[in-house]
Amino acid sequence: MELTVAQKLDLLLKLQEIDSQLDDIKKIRGDLPEEVRDLEDDIAGFETRIGKFNSEISALDDEISRYKAAKKDAEKLIARYKEQQMNVRNNREYDAITKEMELQSLEIELAEKKSREADYKVKAKKEEIAATDALLKERREDLKAKKQELDVITSESHEDEKKLLEKRDLQATKVEDRLYKSYTKIRNNSGNGLGVVTVRRGACGGCFNVVPPQRQADIREKKKIIVCEHCGRIFADVDTEYK
Repeated sequence: MELTVAQKLDLLLKLQEIDSQLDDIKKIRGDLPEEVRDLEDDIAGFETRIGKFNSEISALDDEISRYKAAKKDAEKLIARYKEQQMNVRNNREYDAITKEMELQSLEIELAEKKSREADYKVKAKKEEIAATDALLKERREDLKAKKQELDVITSESHEDEKKLLEKRDLQATKVEDRLYKSYTKIRNNSGNGLGVVTVRRGACGGCFNVVPPQRQADIREKKKIIVCEHCGRIFADVDTEYK
């Protein structure tokens, strides 16, 4: 049996009342859920940053090891060249060996320089890790406190919310599909979560703009779906107790 417009509006208004009660529960939580998510994102970001720094330090440590090995190789070559100098047969051989020793000395200087630079970078990375780790600890403490606060609030309203959600699911099935979609769209776009309202003291219960007397009369008759010409909210009725 086809429902009348009055019946459709009554079912929709009851759905709005349930949604408003759920909104009130969410308001008690305030921005805590978002704050928890933001802190979790911060922590993940800091952990990723520390992991990157550690990888960079590992790579720099490998570089330092290579420079030290290169320096040792150059020192061994210089020692060998010195022995060879003792047995040269002419100035030409002596000069050639001397030149090789000078080249190896330059290799040592370069290895030492590169090693110092890499060591400086390691120290800088470790300082960044220490600073990031301090921020990470702060965020973890903040997250722990926020989660505890949210858990307390959530536990207090958990049963009520569960019952309301079950009630809402049941009520939603009673509302005409086309009307439900319109209501949901309007509600999602509204700042206060109201998709269906009543006229109070001659004004829209959603945006508070004045509703003309003739339009109020049409709303009372409930023969067709009427929306606010200012905010688009659906009018369910005119509250007679607000005059």
